Order: sequence, then structure tokens, then C-alpha cells
Amino acid sequence: MHPVKPETCRAGPVTFDINFQTGKVEWYLKKSEICALAGTLYGNAASFKEHFKIAREEIIRLICELDSEALRTILKIEEPKTFKIGEDDLPKAVTKKLGFA
Repeated sequence: MHPVKPETCRAGPVTFDINFQTGKVEWYLKKSEICALAGTLYGNAASFKEHFKIAREEIIRLICELDSEALRTILKIEEPKTFKIGEDDLPKAVTKKLGFA
């Protein structure tokens, strides 16, 4: 597990945040200065695409399993050495758990 946020090892250099204004999960990639694997993956489009698919599945599973208090606590942790790579709608169960619906 990442020492700052509890992403699974399968997520690797991909991390997340939840935008409470849009109700979306935002995907971030750690910068190569803190994660060598991130630079390697980002430089290989096919490998990155496959890894990102797995990372998204694992992180969505994680945020679905966490209770709202644990999830809100995790989201307070800043990760400045990352950059946004995408976003997706949150699963309905998560929006309900967080009070969006």
C-alpha cells in the first residue's frame, strides 16, 4: 500500500481524489520524481492504458468498500507531486454514501 493513501499495490502510481462539486472521481498519476514506475508507464501508451484500466478498477473497489468517514479522511491528504489524467462519474453507491444523492 501507498504510505499516504491506501491504494492497492495494483494501482501503483495512480491515485485519486473526489471532486465534491462535480461528484466525480478524479484520477492522478504520481510524477516520475517520486515514482520511477510512473515515468516508465507514462512513456509507453499501451502499457499505461492497460495499467490505468486495472488501477481504476482497484481504486473504485476501494472507495466503494470504505465507509464515508474513512473515505473523507483519506481525501484530506494532499498529494502535490501528481498530475490529473482523467475523471469518471462516481458509482451511485458512493454518491449516496457521501450525501450527493
